[in-house]
Amino acid sequence: MCGIIGQISKREIPAKEFCLKRDTLSHRGPDGNGAVFLENDTIALGHTRLSFFDLSEKGSQPMSDATGNVLITFNGEIYNFKEIREELLKLGRRFETQTDTEVIIQGYNEWGIKVVDRLKGMFAFGLLDLRAKKLFLVRDRFGVKPLYYSLINGELIFASELKAIVKHADRKYETDVSAMADYFTYRYIPSPKTIWKDVAKLPPANYLEYDISKGTATVKEYWRISFEQKKISREELAHRYGAALEQSVMVHARADVPVGSFLSGGYDSSAIAYLLAKNNYKPETFSIGFADWKNSEDQFAGLVANKLGLNHHPLIVTEGDLNVLDIMPDVYDEPIADISILPTYLVSKNARRHVKAVMGGEGADELLGGYTWQKEWFAKKESDWKYRIFNHDNSSASEVTAYYANAMAMGRFDNAEQRKLFHVRHHSQLPEDSEWFYKQQFNKELSSFQAIQQMDIKCFMGELVLTKIDRASMANSLEVRVPFLDHELFELVLAYREQCYVKQDTTKYLLHENIKGHLPDAILQRQKQGFVGPDTFYMNMQWYESGLRQSNLVKEGVVNEQYCRNLLEQKDHWRLWKLLVMEKWFSKWAL
Repeated sequence: MCGIIGQISKREIPAKEFCLKRDTLSHRGPDGNGAVFLENDTIALGHTRLSFFDLSEKGSQPMSDATGNVLITFNGEIYNFKEIREELLKLGRRFETQTDTEVIIQGYNEWGIKVVDRLKGMFAFGLLDLRAKKLFLVRDRFGVKPLYYSLINGELIFASELKAIVKHADRKYETDVSAMADYFTYRYIPSPKTIWKDVAKLPPANYLEYDISKGTATVKEYWRISFEQKKISREELAHRYGAALEQSVMVHARADVPVGSFLSGGYDSSAIAYLLAKNNYKPETFSIGFADWKNSEDQFAGLVANKLGLNHHPLIVTEGDLNVLDIMPDVYDEPIADISILPTYLVSKNARRHVKAVMGGEGADELLGGYTWQKEWFAKKESDWKYRIFNHDNSSASEVTAYYANAMAMGRFDNAEQRKLFHVRHHSQLPEDSEWFYKQQFNKELSSFQAIQQMDIKCFMGELVLTKIDRASMANSLEVRVPFLDHELFELVLAYREQCYVKQDTTKYLLHENIKGHLPDAILQRQKQGFVGPDTFYMNMQWYESGLRQSNLVKEGVVNEQYCRNLLEQKDHWRLWKLLVMEKWFSKWAL
């Protein structure tokens, strides 16, 4: 995994300043760095390297083909690169390295930008074609890897993280109040917006094509989640899913260095550990626990590790670890208020002491109906006799999105609440509809259950969960691989009606059928639990009062002081959590 950056300017790009920007990404790639300057130094590409394949200098980036006309700076892993490489060799392409990076370059030379359709993995890259005077910025289908860009007056800069764009910049970027309001609604800022005006996120499954001569850009979607309505027996689908998942897990284990695994003791991470062990791959495993909490997941992770004979590394945290929030603005240079940002950072730090890469279980719940709000909605619809007999779902967009917004909120900020929070001078900049992003991602052609699944994939997972795991891990120079997010797994399952892969009385039925009998009963019978600590961990009013006592958001006239006081008096810890995270970010980046 790596950090990438690039710039195209009408003027000469100072090498020192560009490399300073690049080096803000050194945590993403501490194994080496590089930069190239082209076209009289008006084009620059940079890279910081975390190496897994072909550890020699030949694997360094930015990388070019033999002609020097096609160059790439690439972040990610292409898990089917060996198969694509074999195909390209048969077509007459020649390779100088054993890297997946070169496969993208040669694939582009053979198929153009349609090479992206063949890639399986997590990736973000900038590919420069000097002959065509084009730059392509590409992001993977689910948004596992990040990509930001700023296009102002025909000049472009892109990078893996916002800090590489706004730090050491020759202009001052302004915060976007409407994006700040979105943060309080969603706990994140939805693509393509960012916290900064004039800086955008490239959405998942999209690429940007930049015409260097004209200074113009177009963004195009290259893949879309497809829900079909075919029928199959649950048993047959479970068999097919199990075989495909096992293949995905083992392909994700490919590397020239050891790959470990997060282990929470839940279905998803336990399934990955089991499948690795089944194939004689014994990963180092890592979990986090909370002192004096009966539901602490380290104890469940220990059961799985003992069953599979794995070397396990638990980490126990206490309330004192809340102070880690002070460094989160460096880790998350755009505010994100998921309460698991702290344990995710800490478990990543623990894992990096032992390995450079781990596997994580992200994506299983979205696909298999594992979240509580998915299961509750499915149960509601299954109990409706009209739905069961006619399979006809008349739930309106407003009903489903309202249900979803409540499920996601953790301290809801709707339009009315936002107007109380923000100073009156900012009211004209607030979104007309606070829940616009959910409605944008709602697909009225789907059943309401599958519409919720799509919102989970595009909203909760794509914008919150994957951002959280990328920043927390990469801040510790750790790569997290996500075998459940093989797009072909999603295409396999979503080809069928939800009744084929969801069973009301069995959690994540397709996965359950493939792990039952192989893991302890305590794991299979365990209720769904998010990657969080006890609520008391986040209910320390003294901590909130201390953090907000000299609020810069209040001093700068962004939010209302009386509203903040009211939250403290009401002990509204979820809204206070969002406010404190924003306060920490604002004090670091906006002053």
